[in-house]
Amino acid sequence: MLRHNNSEHHSLNGKNFIILPIIFCIIIYLLCFAVFAPSLSTLSSLSSFFFSDNPKDFSEEYNNIFVPVSENPAPENNKSNQKETVKISDITFPKYGEQFGELIIEDCQINNKLFFGDNDIALNNGVGIYNGSAIPGYGKTILVAGHNNTYFNGLKYAKKGQKVKMRTSYGNYTYEITDIKVRKATDRTAYDLAANYENLIMYTCYPFDELGLTPDRCFVYAKFVSGPEIDKNN
Repeated sequence: MLRHNNSEHHSLNGKNFIILPIIFCIIIYLLCFAVFAPSLSTLSSLSSFFFSDNPKDFSEEYNNIFVPVSENPAPENNKSNQKETVKISDITFPKYGEQFGELIIEDCQINNKLFFGDNDIALNNGVGIYNGSAIPGYGKTILVAGHNNTYFNGLKYAKKGQKVKMRTSYGNYTYEITDIKVRKATDRTAYDLAANYENLIMYTCYPFDELGLTPDRCFVYAKFVSGPEIDKNN
């Protein structure tokens, strides 16, 4: 019995000598995978983005309610003092994540789809209006976000006096760039969402062409020039 127990003991030790290192290696592999998998995925995506010859297609399923309308007609001479308006009851308000227009800055080579909301689908396919701000024509601040190395990369060419066009299904709007500033991402004074006048603020990560989130943002400010005012009473 003693010999049998010793033999069994040695057998178990031999198995442990083989099994324990295997278990240890599996645990190390799983830990390494958990730590480095996100980075490897990001690097793989970036490599594919920059070095692939295939067209970059970020499109995911989203709803498009944008129906272009003709350019706003010039007011008649006898109505030149009257504001152009559109009834709020005639507007189909966009839901979060829907495309409802276009944003164009010809001098900056920008011609983008305009979404309501700034989620990943919106910013991977165009530029998006922050949900806490307003839509064109509402008489408030319009805060629009876009990625610095894709759809808002052209903001690096922004200059005072350039025109910004925003086309929607209920009217076409024009704004004029008045200022460009670089601020910290945490600087809440860079925009005023409580303003009671129509103004457009576009922003993106800064410096331009840099990958990933950066601590700074480039803000481009524009004043309202033309477009139908939304009549909130009708």
